[in-house]
Amino acid sequence: MILKVENASFGYSRDNLILRDIDFELREGEIMAVLGPNGIGKTTLLKNIMGLLKWHSGRTYLCGREISAITSKELWKIVSYVPQAKNFFTTFSVLDMVVMGRAPYIGTFSSPSKEDVDMAVEAIEELGIAHLKDSFCCRVSGGQLQLALIARALVSNPRIVILDEPESHLDFRNQLLVLEKLSQISRGKNISCIINTHYPENALKIADKTLMLGNGKYVFGDTRDIINEQALCDYFDVIVRILPFSYNGKRYSTISALRLRGNSPVPCDAKHPRPWISPSLRRTPPTNARQKAEITL
Repeated sequence: MILKVENASFGYSRDNLILRDIDFELREGEIMAVLGPNGIGKTTLLKNIMGLLKWHSGRTYLCGREISAITSKELWKIVSYVPQAKNFFTTFSVLDMVVMGRAPYIGTFSSPSKEDVDMAVEAIEELGIAHLKDSFCCRVSGGQLQLALIARALVSNPRIVILDEPESHLDFRNQLLVLEKLSQISRGKNISCIINTHYPENALKIADKTLMLGNGKYVFGDTRDIINEQALCDYFDVIVRILPFSYNGKRYSTISALRLRGNSPVPCDAKHPRPWISPSLRRTPPTNARQKAEITL
């Protein structure tokens, strides 16, 4: 167990808790997604986990030790944080910015060593952005900057990486690129990741565990168990359908949001017939290659 949060609650005032009795564990090499509506407390949860905010009650354990007993320098050797790229602006080069990730190992009045620079170059190459190492961060694309921020997080050889909306404001290709890199890092280096995301489909792609936050409530468990039509309806107040399909022998799912729930008579549960498919089509199996291709890519 790399991380454990136990009976933790937090609010910006004690009379108004936004996180209540949070309990979860994360093992080495696992990816956990944090889902929930805007303003529900996802980023606040991350800050409490890292000790940037202090729980009103409850504890965070890192590598079996209570986080309050870990010095700041030691903490940032174990944990790396990747902020939202949209809120990150600097005129440093990509290489200089990644070298800053070695800060926990560099003395207050010391300069980065050749080893620090070499490790930064290696991290940049691993993320596939070596051609950008001399480019200014303010001149690269959002996807490229996000990969540079991940490289900065990895250069300190952390055991856990915490990312705040790493795929937000990115196009389809760059979202997929970031997700694939995170999955490779987690599996290949046995690094645990916590990802705050607005995209349930992305959680289904790469997350082993999911914590879904609602108004004064939460649910945690295996991603395939947590992300279902009923839960998404209950926590986001949106009627959705999860549609499974296969590609190259691998199973995937896509999520379609149909409408706001409100006072809609359409129930959330998956047993209700899909409203856009006629009964005759539901009973008729695909009979030609084109129909089959529409179901199995």
